[in-house]
Amino acid sequence: MTIVIQLALYCFLLWLIVKVAVGNNAINGLYFYPKAFQECAISRGLIDRATVQKKRRNCMIALYVLLLVAPVLMIGVWNRVTDFWTAYGQGVLFLEVMNWFDGLVIDMLWVGHSKFWAIPKMEDVPYTQTWGQMLKKRLTLTVIWLVGVFIIAGLVMLMPH
Repeated sequence: MTIVIQLALYCFLLWLIVKVAVGNNAINGLYFYPKAFQECAISRGLIDRATVQKKRRNCMIALYVLLLVAPVLMIGVWNRVTDFWTAYGQGVLFLEVMNWFDGLVIDMLWVGHSKFWAIPKMEDVPYTQTWGQMLKKRLTLTVIWLVGVFIIAGLVMLMPH
């Protein structure tokens, strides 16, 4: 049951980082949109490229740091894991659940069906992913995370036990 709570907290952390970064105006998260959509918004004068890059950098730092640190702490401190392969297995679970939560809940449900992500003056430009695009991205990330989780497991092993 503990791992289910941790996975829910981890997914909530992902959602919270995105929500805080975007605030109450989807234009703040323009970097999450397809490149063609971004270019169109910039060309229409809704935001400038430097602002998009700054907002993207700040959000990505928070995402990468917190989404790396959280599973290391949950696996190493909360779960008290002391062997590499258990840490690896739990790390895979964290990253894959987050990966599919991002694709299904955030991308397809929240972005795809919420007016929150509709940017005024951009209604004529599509911005949501198709199911095929989402599945391709998530399957690619599944493979990447299977390799990347070695970092999480290694960091757990470096923690004092």
